[in-house]
Amino acid sequence: MPSHKISRRSCPAPSITRPSPRRRLAVRLTVTVTACAMTLAGTTPGTSAAEREAPKDTAADRAYRDFLDHGPDIGVMTAAHRGQWREAPENSLPAMLAAFADGAEIVEADVRLTKDGIPVLMHDATVDRTTDGTGRVADLTYAQLRALRLREGLGGRQAALTGHRVPTLAQAMEAARTRGLVNLDQAWPHREAVWRVLEKTRTVRNGLFKSRAPVTEVRAFRTRHPGALYMHLVDDANAASVTEFGDDRPPAFEVVFDDVRDVVADTAFVRRLRTTSRVWVNSMRYGLAARYTDEASLIAPARGWATLIGRHGASIVQTDNVEALETYLATGAAGAVPPGAVRVQGEDHAPGGEGVAYHDTDAGNRGDGPGRPGADVDVCDHDGAVAVCWMRGSEWLTYTVDVPRSGRYALKVRVSSPYAPAGTYRVAFDGGAPGAAARVANTTGHHAFALQDSGVTRSLERGRHTLRLSLDADAYQNWNLDHLQLEPVGGGRG
Repeated sequence: MPSHKISRRSCPAPSITRPSPRRRLAVRLTVTVTACAMTLAGTTPGTSAAEREAPKDTAADRAYRDFLDHGPDIGVMTAAHRGQWREAPENSLPAMLAAFADGAEIVEADVRLTKDGIPVLMHDATVDRTTDGTGRVADLTYAQLRALRLREGLGGRQAALTGHRVPTLAQAMEAARTRGLVNLDQAWPHREAVWRVLEKTRTVRNGLFKSRAPVTEVRAFRTRHPGALYMHLVDDANAASVTEFGDDRPPAFEVVFDDVRDVVADTAFVRRLRTTSRVWVNSMRYGLAARYTDEASLIAPARGWATLIGRHGASIVQTDNVEALETYLATGAAGAVPPGAVRVQGEDHAPGGEGVAYHDTDAGNRGDGPGRPGADVDVCDHDGAVAVCWMRGSEWLTYTVDVPRSGRYALKVRVSSPYAPAGTYRVAFDGGAPGAAARVANTTGHHAFALQDSGVTRSLERGRHTLRLSLDADAYQNWNLDHLQLEPVGGGRG
């Protein structure tokens, strides 16, 4: 099969209208259609009328060109970790399609082989976490795997089952053909089987191989498959592999560092990578890029994405928060409070101590987060999301809120829990009686925070109010509270 990779030496640079530095370059290119651009789109001069009427420049074309562009003014590309798993099961076709629809140019998909050699999307070695089945993927045929149902989100034995099934890699690549690139995570041991799928589905240019294999092994693979897109993973243990590539560096390096003092996090090291390649950085969890995470970015971009891009040279960011990253890249803001709303962080409870501002069933802070000195409220740090944790029945917390306009407000809470039921709570305003019980829904992970509607609405006058959140004593409680948010319903009275 001919290579889909277009040589820069034989292809003139596209004519580009560049937006302001903060705005997305990757999805706002204005390209002069030349014979070269037509080749990128999969057509050539002299094609049939039907072919000429087909779209000449798809989202996948733009993502392919942008991935190969390492110039000084490139924009930052968004990669969706396991797809939009908040909207559909991880590694499912709906999660992949949702990620592309929400602006990601790249979707990560984990690849494993079934017993009968079919590449499928599955992160774990077993199907236990993400499906209603059990057993190792390698011990199950595709027919057996296809009979299983995927669980919501990140899965877990208490996550709800969906009607979605485990997709094959071929199905995923077909879905990505015109939409973007696919990061083929964990695929390196099965690279030849994966390559055959890419050839058969005519998606060679959509599939991104990656590994931290010895350079000789990588070079041999790229020589056999000259059209393959490849990214090399580097950390301090194999930082020297960058120079081993010589003048034939891959178009991207995934840089992993758990400390800003690491060699691969050094500004000079990254600057050298940027001269020939894109720099991929993961912002999902602590330890992948020090403590610069998605959750930290939602509090303040300088604590995450802004620093990864500005100081550590990231030109591709893999995230669990596609829409928020897209908003940041377009506007410079992330995690903003909606207009007219009031947000209170869970750990920012009112002063006064036990029995006055809160009631906690055990002494001290059982969490690993920055709790208030002397307070017994448990506070955890979930990869940058500072939240009240170890929540148990009969506990309560009091908050003060400053309402900017008189009107009716709906209460929402940003929470996380892998359990179902996760817990229930009641809300009282200004010393009044608690209302009806509100249910916390399973978010499929302690680190998987979601903003949930409490079902509570309240008319509030402009000014300061108190809000008490109390946990039912007779209900199972195991959830985390990131923040509370009062959002205006209709117009306020001023």
